[in-house]
Amino acid sequence: MKKCILSITALLCTTAFFAQTKSFLDVPYLETSAQVDTLVTPDKIYLSITIQEKDTKGRVSVEEQENKMAQRFKAMGIDIDKQLVIKDFSSDFKKYFLRDKEVLKSKQYSLEVYSGKQAGEVMVALEQLEIANAYVEKTEYSKMDELELELKSRAMKKAQQKAVALTKPLGQKVGMAIHIVDNSQPYYPRYNQPVMMAKMEMAADASMEQPLDIDFEKIKVESMVNVKFALSN
Repeated sequence: MKKCILSITALLCTTAFFAQTKSFLDVPYLETSAQVDTLVTPDKIYLSITIQEKDTKGRVSVEEQENKMAQRFKAMGIDIDKQLVIKDFSSDFKKYFLRDKEVLKSKQYSLEVYSGKQAGEVMVALEQLEIANAYVEKTEYSKMDELELELKSRAMKKAQQKAVALTKPLGQKVGMAIHIVDNSQPYYPRYNQPVMMAKMEMAADASMEQPLDIDFEKIKVESMVNVKFALSN
């Protein structure tokens, strides 16, 4: 008898538990979705620059080219301590006929600039220094986190407005949101291939004195939400 009472009690508790946690679908609801987007101009442009030791009779060392580049950047108002970093340093051993091995060094840098015009000016400067191995590595927008949160908020408001518009002719009222799904895709920095710098190099050749003040392609940022709102009469 005692076991029977315990079994009945357990069954009642289990039933009560499922009744409490069954689903929000037990209440009348309206499901709607909304999407918002915007375009922003990238304000962080990363240039990949590679300096190679020139394999000529009067060899120009990496260090000499590096110093000239640093001086030119400083004259342009670039803070090389903050905007310029070394990504890679390597040595290439080459053997020539009847000669010992030669060591050719190279260094790869990443330079952060803040506008398309400044990127163009840097390319002109590198061209004048005969440093041609450079390209746009990636572009970013510095306030992306704040922008994504703002878009999510706008998407939620739009979803609520749609819900109100759908239920108003029926004389029903939109209540609290009982289920929210954020379908937004996180934004990742846009990486470019080295060949994409060819266009900028040609532009630098065409206008060596003053590059055009042209921004990079705008970044599209989207936010999508799916919301279920409780309904009441």
